[in-house]
Amino acid sequence: MSASSTPPKKLRKQYSNNTYPLVVLKFEDGHEIKIYQGKGKLFDAWPGERVKIMVVHDTSAKEWELVETRTGDMFDDAPVDA
Repeated sequence: MSASSTPPKKLRKQYSNNTYPLVVLKFEDGHEIKIYQGKGKLFDAWPGERVKIMVVHDTSAKEWELVETRTGDMFDDAPVDA
């Protein structure tokens, strides 16, 4: 008896930056998404994938502050029509 397993589906999520000059979402696979203050972005993430939320206070400096680490499923769902 063989069990077929289907891979997990990516989740369509969103993040809005209303607080910091610049937020960078750093994903486990190494890609990054920059979100400037007053903006938001839609993105795909795997369930359970760790995403670091980094804050850049000074864009001319290379110092980023880790604010939080979330899994992909912890972000707000993107609108259905997005």
